[in-house]
Amino acid sequence: MQTQFLIYGANGYTGELIARIAVEQGMRPILAGRNAAQVAALAARLDLPYRIAALDDATALDALLQEVAVVLHCAGPFVHTAAPMVDACLRNHVHYLDITGEIAVFEALAARYDEAKRAGVMLLPGAGFDVAPSDCLAAHLARRLPSATRLLLGIRALGQISRGTALTGVEAMVRGDGGIVRKQGELKPVPVAWKTRAIDFGKGPRPAVCMPWGDVATAYHSTGIPDIEVYMTFPPATVQAMKIGQHLGWLLRAPGVAGLIKRRIRAGAPGPSDAERAAGASLLWGRVEDEAGHAVEARMRTPEGYTLTALASLLIVRKVLAGQARPGYQTPSSAFGPDLILEIEGVERCDVDS
Repeated sequence: MQTQFLIYGANGYTGELIARIAVEQGMRPILAGRNAAQVAALAARLDLPYRIAALDDATALDALLQEVAVVLHCAGPFVHTAAPMVDACLRNHVHYLDITGEIAVFEALAARYDEAKRAGVMLLPGAGFDVAPSDCLAAHLARRLPSATRLLLGIRALGQISRGTALTGVEAMVRGDGGIVRKQGELKPVPVAWKTRAIDFGKGPRPAVCMPWGDVATAYHSTGIPDIEVYMTFPPATVQAMKIGQHLGWLLRAPGVAGLIKRRIRAGAPGPSDAERAAGASLLWGRVEDEAGHAVEARMRTPEGYTLTALASLLIVRKVLAGQARPGYQTPSSAFGPDLILEIEGVERCDVDS
């Protein structure tokens, strides 16, 4: 069995961060991507091997995967990039991980469960902040209340976002994506920020709005709970902009507008600095309820989101390389249990009396 792993999209903000932390942990991934100059430069700085292949070149991807047991795919937006890499992993019997938070990607990969199982391949998207901590929190709550039929999750990120995350958000607005909840097991579209809820992350209630976070997809596969809503905190001005944006999606689709916004994003910093990441944190809250009126709650605190993404995805890589992969589509908790996230230093979880 191969004992090597590959980071595709290593020259992006999150891919580079994962590569740097991997080296700090004594790991030696192969770095890969389509930008030869950037990937080579990063490989030279980290003294790591590298390979170049474009996602639309199936022959090059097949050659790329001959040396590895698992791919950690970090090149988004994943709605465009996941499928060709998954196809290559299935052809070459290589386990697939990524760091997406895109609901469409989770659902597309879940639909390939049987295909992946026949190939002996694990497909585990969402191995980073989207959705490892929240997925493990959801599974922990379902374990505490197995009769639960409704799941509510809340997320408060204390930190900045990267260029890649911002670009993915612009693409979603251009497509006119709204909110999504799960109702009776089915994904249902709703307006963006259609619902608010006061959530206590540990220091008193804060207003949060309903958002199409990845757990709307993944938590159902992890827990079987049919009704799921996810909330996030934002400054009031941001919430107002979201609501206005519902009616101005046509503007982003006007010639040149989205391109101008993307150019401005690309001209900015690639993501939070090391100091900003160290100062940041992420807070999560969850509640499950059943038809009899029983409910349980829990909270979680993790390192800043991009740091957590690196630590969680590398933890999962190590488990896969140790032979712990479960073929088929998996979520972090379905593959490794609700307590997976507690293996990461700095993660705390506490149950809350409701």
